[in-house]
Amino acid sequence: MLTKLKKLRELKKLPAFGQPKRENDNRPPSNKPETEMNKLTSLLTTNLTVLKERFQGSVDIVFREFKVGFDPNKSAALIYIDGLVKVESMNATILKPLMFDFTREEPWQELNQHNLLTFIRDYAVPNNRVQEFSQLQDIIDSILRGNTALLLDGFNSALTFDSKGFEGRAIEEPATESVVRGPREGFTESLGVNLSLLRRKIINENLILEQLNLGTRTRTTVCFAYLSGVVNEKLVNEVRNRLQRIDIDGIFESGYIEQLIEDAPVSIFPTIGNTEKPDILAAKLLEGRIGILVDGTPIALTVPYLLVEALQSSEDYYSRPYFVTIVRWLRIASIVIALFLPAVYIATQSFHPDLIPTPLLISMAKSREGVPFPAYIEVFSMGMIFEILREAGVRMPRPIGQAVSIVGGLVIGEAASKANLVSNTVIIFVALTGIASFVIPSLGDVIPLSRLFLMTCASFLGIFGLLMGSLFLFIHLIKLRSFGIPYLSPLAPGNLDDLQDVLVKAPTWALNTRPRLLGTWNSIRGRSTRPSPKKK
Repeated sequence: MLTKLKKLRELKKLPAFGQPKRENDNRPPSNKPETEMNKLTSLLTTNLTVLKERFQGSVDIVFREFKVGFDPNKSAALIYIDGLVKVESMNATILKPLMFDFTREEPWQELNQHNLLTFIRDYAVPNNRVQEFSQLQDIIDSILRGNTALLLDGFNSALTFDSKGFEGRAIEEPATESVVRGPREGFTESLGVNLSLLRRKIINENLILEQLNLGTRTRTTVCFAYLSGVVNEKLVNEVRNRLQRIDIDGIFESGYIEQLIEDAPVSIFPTIGNTEKPDILAAKLLEGRIGILVDGTPIALTVPYLLVEALQSSEDYYSRPYFVTIVRWLRIASIVIALFLPAVYIATQSFHPDLIPTPLLISMAKSREGVPFPAYIEVFSMGMIFEILREAGVRMPRPIGQAVSIVGGLVIGEAASKANLVSNTVIIFVALTGIASFVIPSLGDVIPLSRLFLMTCASFLGIFGLLMGSLFLFIHLIKLRSFGIPYLSPLAPGNLDDLQDVLVKAPTWALNTRPRLLGTWNSIRGRSTRPSPKKK
């Protein structure tokens, strides 16, 4: 049966099942080579007909035909997309010079057909970015990016002018990375604005910005940034190769790229970092990392990404090191509480009650009196309710979401306790676990899954199951790599020089070297010495 279907497809020349139809399937066959068909002709009417067919009659595509300088023999056309260009600027800087400024007695009247296009490009139109194309696809891509194309009758090439003017969001503080001390500006959805923000942070000619267009349909602009002379060139080549291997029809957000270039796509742990703050991205580049920015999203990616970066915050480097060190230990304690507290409760309640002090055991037993479910079901159900309330608070409008989270948690927790469905101890543990997980927002999707895994292990084998589950996670973390760099470095493998910015925060004057495991060419960050009072 399959053989017959295959032969039938070949006879009817139909695409295989599940394959998209090609763009030119409906076009009549032509004996011309593909490169010849993609070129402009010297006839304006022919070029406009082809472009109108390629755009398939879209209502936002504007074809403005006119005469250059009131000369009936010089026909021209402007092509642009309504809503992507700044019409007032285009009329003043492109259309008006071509239609009216050419009516005066000037040397243009002595020009012939061969240098009129050059004269317009070099003298007539005051535009900061003018490009000349002869391929239809190049012109179409330029129009789709918000530029204006000029076609002249008698020329087989066209000019494109920068006339972008679409609306965008203003620069504001990111809601997910708020700080008490430090810059409050964040990336926007405009790639040009984001690159300018990065340039303002690193005023150096060695800041290299390479651009690619990814997505066979969307042609999304992607830019990866690095600091030449600092970054390892092998890392640059690896990032470039992984980006160039991407073959997908659409890229709408940096999350697409993250899933297509990461080292461990089936792992729950992120091996690519992300940020909305230009100062964080600039600091990563100074360490020898690479940033990836995508047009249309304020989220920038950083590679390689290590687990210890989850303990760090941009505010750590703007504050004094003593308090920052205490805060980092609080973050570590929060991770331990969020991961192990529910699993330890299940293991001790179900298998090892003798490990609990007697007064505490009696108190916990009283709170569980009348509860019909085992400890695992208690913790699991309350954890699910907590995650549902958190998701509802995020997805709903902000004023309503906050009310739903607070009122819902109070009402459900109180009602469940009075109905003897869960114990008060479980409610306290789940609330403490949820609050601790909020301390590390970068691991917000990793901690719940790891906690559920450890809870399940503890429900089967108690403390032994918890230890085995923890060992499994630890082995998995040791095996992980982020663009060739061990995920647990500088903890494993150990590096004493890099540890001064992990478990503790050394003073800024002591951080004179970049992370050595990144293999940067220039490992010296600076030669600042310890400050001392002026000697008399």
